[in-house]
Amino acid sequence: MAMEAKRLRHNYPAIAVAAIVCFLFEMGWYSLFLDVWLKGIGHDRTWLEQTGVNPALQFGAALLAEALIAVSISFVTQVTGPQTALRGVRIGAALWLGLVMPTIALGDVFAVRNYASFAVDAGFWLIGMMLMGAIVGAWKKAGIRD
Repeated sequence: MAMEAKRLRHNYPAIAVAAIVCFLFEMGWYSLFLDVWLKGIGHDRTWLEQTGVNPALQFGAALLAEALIAVSISFVTQVTGPQTALRGVRIGAALWLGLVMPTIALGDVFAVRNYASFAVDAGFWLIGMMLMGAIVGAWKKAGIRD
């Protein structure tokens, strides 16, 4: 029995909006939990201010990473069933559970970090990926139906 290949139709405006929403959420999340996160990685605000890191490079890298994750969530959502907000949220959570959370946990175990930095990082990515999933799942291109 031949199976018809499903054609992927990424909605790039939805992916861009999802990445921007996640980025804005990230700014708020890490502003709220900055001291907890810094303590968890063994540093403080003084260290952070003295790193000399270019914020534009950091922000650009974050947006690019979030856009790539939004594309991945869009891909998995489309190839596994109907494209809906709830499925996008579920796919975001499933990808977090199977890929992101273990990656963060493994990095923290070998960096000998405490649970606080893990909770801040993992919590951000869980909520951020679910937000992106909701956006790319709900926002379909005009004229496209499941």
